[in-house]
Order: sequence, then structure tokens, then C-alpha cells
Amino acid sequence: MGALQNFNKEWCKTTLGKVSTIKNGATPNTQIPRFWNGTIPWCTPTDITRTPGKYLTVTERYITEAGLQSCGASLLPRGSILLCSRATIGEVKIAASEICTNQGFKSLVVPTGTSNEFLYYLLSTLKSQMLGRAAGSTFLEIGKRDLESIAISMPREDEQRAIAEALSDVDGLLAALEALIAKKRAIKQAVMQQLLTGKSRLPGFSGEWERKQLGSALTVRHGRSQRYITGPDGKYPILASGGEIGRTDVSLYDKPSVLIGRKGTIDDPQYVSSPFWTVDTLFYTEIADGMSVKFLYYKFCMIPWRSYNEASGVPSLNSRTIENIEVNLPKSDEQHAIAAVLSDMDAEITALEGRRDKTHAFKQGMMQQLLTGRVRLVQPTYTTEDIVC
Repeated sequence: MGALQNFNKEWCKTTLGKVSTIKNGATPNTQIPRFWNGTIPWCTPTDITRTPGKYLTVTERYITEAGLQSCGASLLPRGSILLCSRATIGEVKIAASEICTNQGFKSLVVPTGTSNEFLYYLLSTLKSQMLGRAAGSTFLEIGKRDLESIAISMPREDEQRAIAEALSDVDGLLAALEALIAKKRAIKQAVMQQLLTGKSRLPGFSGEWERKQLGSALTVRHGRSQRYITGPDGKYPILASGGEIGRTDVSLYDKPSVLIGRKGTIDDPQYVSSPFWTVDTLFYTEIADGMSVKFLYYKFCMIPWRSYNEASGVPSLNSRTIENIEVNLPKSDEQHAIAAVLSDMDAEITALEGRRDKTHAFKQGMMQQLLTGRVRLVQPTYTTEDIVC
């Protein structure tokens, strides 16, 4: 059997400028058509921030060879690290192919003998240092010399690759969880479209749904100012259209309710099952006897609230408008059955989100330990006897 031992070689103290060649980007003249719509990917910070994962494969815009030659941009080799040096300072991706960037980058060309994936992960822990060295009156930017001088510690290449592989495995798990969450959300949305409209019925239910105004199922109530009731250690949440904004020991309403924005965010219903206080920009509802609060919440989620906007500036809703909206409603028992199905789906999604968040926190801890050498990975060593066996 192979013996196991930790990597134990000393890490080398160096700087970013000594382990890579840092290149600037540039923009060809946008008024000259022959410089654009070519085959050379041209990367902007937006391409970086909207791309999941660590590799950049597609950019929004492409330039021609003439465009590249016309400006000071460098054609970066595949595997280069694209580092945003303006605005979103410290955001990084690895180039999946030859690429050039605009002037919002300081890209790192990594030599043979250095793992670009290790350097990618290491750079993602250095954002605070980069921001501390950034300067500028219009917008912050870190200069090439300041970036080159950032001190780092590097292990040997074999340990670099082992660390990068370990972190990549966690990234793979995170990506799989994100994909599963997206799939579950899509399935739930499809189920809502079927169950909340009566197009599909749960086993044991039949009969026509009744067309009613929401006002027959609930009464819309106004929130109130929180000015005199706020307390840092209060038992109940103070809710606004964007979520919790404080705590209080006084509740405005103590029964389950569906909340909807009166002004501002008017298309993000909330379900609350315990006592709460709402401010004057957030409606709450008193639900009629026999109605399922959770079913009505899911119904609210299907209503195109922005089509009921009554203001030309800040989006706004009127309580009477809400109560006059007509919807199809099943009997109480079917409402509760539908709400139970959708609640179970929500619980599954919430559990997956919790697992994703814990995995992300675990990864951050791994990075702090592995990328500083505080914790060393185990490497296998083999004897001649192992190979013969």
C-alpha cells in the first residue's frame, strides 16, 4: 500500500509580478466598423461578472485583427487570468481561449511551472489588498506596479495543482447544487402554473372553481410608521417591501398573512406566519375564514403586479385595486391541498439552498487554510513494492 504524508516543502515568498507577466488591455476606436465584429474575443468587466464558474468562454463583443493592432491591447494566451482592475476590482476568470480585454483589466500571463487555477483561487482572496492599493478620483483603479508588488507565498507546482484540484472539486459540487436548485425552481413554477389555475387537479378533487374578487378572500390593510416602536432586541420583525428592516416588541398583526408592496417593490409577495409589523410602504392582509393563507400567497405570486401599477414614477398599488382583482378559487380543502404540495417543494428548495450555502462557507474556510499553507494536503508516495503489486 502507498504511504500517505503531507506536502512539506517550504513555500516561496514572492510577488504577483514575479510569478506572472501582467498585461494591460485597450479598446479599439468604436467609430471604425472594420475594427469590430471579428473573431477575436474582447472582454469587458461585464463579461466577467455575468459568467458563472472560473473559465470565460464567450464574450459579448469581438474585434478584428486590425482592431487589435490599432490599440494597445495584448492578445492573451489561453489560460491567462483576466483580472478586473477598475470598478469591480479583483473579479477574476481564466481565459478558455486566446482573448484580449479592454482597459479595465490587468491580466496575468502565467508561465510554465505555475498552476493558473491555483493563482486564480489565490487572487480571489486578495481583493481587499487590491482595493487598499487602488486610487482614482472618478473611479478606483489598481495600477500595474501596485498589483505586481503584492506579496504572496507559493508552494511547489505539484502542491499548487493539488490545492487547485481540491478547490475545483468543491466548485463542482457547488455548480451541481446550483443546477439542481434551478431545476427544482423550474419544476415548482410549472406545477404552480398547473395547480393554481385548475388546469391540473390533485387526486380526489373535481368541480368548477369560482370566479371571485380577491376582496372576498381577504382585506388589504395599511402598514404604519415604525418610528416609535423600534427596538434592537425586539421579538418581532419590522417588514418593508424589501424585507426585514428592524425589530420591535409590538406587533401590528399576529396572524398568518400575505404581504405585498404598496410602493417601490410591488411584485414580490411575502408570506408571514408569525406576529409582525409592516411599515407604510407594505400592505398586509387579513384572511377570511375558510381560506388558505398559503394558497393565497402562491396566488399572489402568479399575479402580474406591475400591470396594476398606478404611478408614473415610483411603482405603487392601491388597496382597492388589489381587492378588485378577479381570480379563480377552489373550495377550502383543495386550497389547503395545493398549498401543501407547493410548501413541500419550497421546503426541498430551501434545504438545497442551505446545503449550497454551507458548502460555500466550507469552501471559503478551505481557501483560507490551503492558500496560506496553514493546512497542508496529503500526498501519496509509492515504493517499488507498491508498483510491483
